Amino acid sequence: MSFHKESLKQAFISTMPLLAGFSFMGVAYGVYLNSAGFNFIFAFLMSSTIFSGSMEFLTVSLLSQSFNPLAVLILTLIINFRHIFYGNSMLKNFEVRSLWKYYLIFGLCDQTFVINYNARLSPDVIKEKFMLYVTLLTHVYWVGGATIGGLIGSFFKVEIKGLDFVMTALFPVMFATQFMDEDHHVSSISGLIIALTSLLLFGKDFFLIATLIILVIQFSIIFRRSVSYNESD
Repeated sequence: MSFHKESLKQAFISTMPLLAGFSFMGVAYGVYLNSAGFNFIFAFLMSSTIFSGSMEFLTVSLLSQSFNPLAVLILTLIINFRHIFYGNSMLKNFEVRSLWKYYLIFGLCDQTFVINYNARLSPDVIKEKFMLYVTLLTHVYWVGGATIGGLIGSFFKVEIKGLDFVMTALFPVMFATQFMDEDHHVSSISGLIIALTSLLLFGKDFFLIATLIILVIQFSIIFRRSVSYNESD
C-alpha cells in the first residue's frame, strides 16, 4: 500500500503543472463545444474517449460538416502522427504485464510522454504504478475541465471569438519548453528547417504531410544508427 501511495504522490507532484494547464484548456474546450451547439454530455464523452486535444478542437468543426469518415481518418492520422515517435521511445517502458498497458497506450500524449520518459523515481516508487497514475491524473484533469466548461457554457452563454486558437497557442509553448530542456537542439532545429522548407516547396495545403514523411525518414535513420551503435558496444 505504501508503494501505491508514494507512486500516486510522486505522480501528482509531477503532474501539478498539468492540473492548471489541462484544466484551463479543458474548460476552454467545453465552452467552445457548447458555443457550437453541443451540450456538456458531448464534452464529457469526447474528452473521455478521444483524448487528443488538437483533434478534439478540430472535431467540433468536423461535426458541423458533411460526414466524411475517410477524410476524418486521414486527418486524425496526420495530426497524431507524432505519436509514432513517442510509442517507439516508450516500448520498453510499457512492457507491463497487465491490462493497464492498453490504458497507458491510450493515454500517451505529449505531456504524459515527457513526464514518464524523463521520470527520475525514488526506490519506494513503482514505475508501472507511477506511469499509470500520471496517465490517469492527466486524463482526469482534461475530462474534468472539459465537463466543467460544458456546464459553464450550458448555464452561461459565453461567446468568445478566437477561443479555438487555444490549442494552436499550446504547441509553440510546448516547443519552447522542450527546446530549453534539451541537451542538444538537433531534433528541434532540423524539425523547424524541414517544416519551413516543406512550406516553401509544397505550399500550406501539403507541407504538413511532407514534413511528417521527411521527419519519419530522418528519425528512423537516427534510431537505427543509435541501435546499431549500442549493439556494437
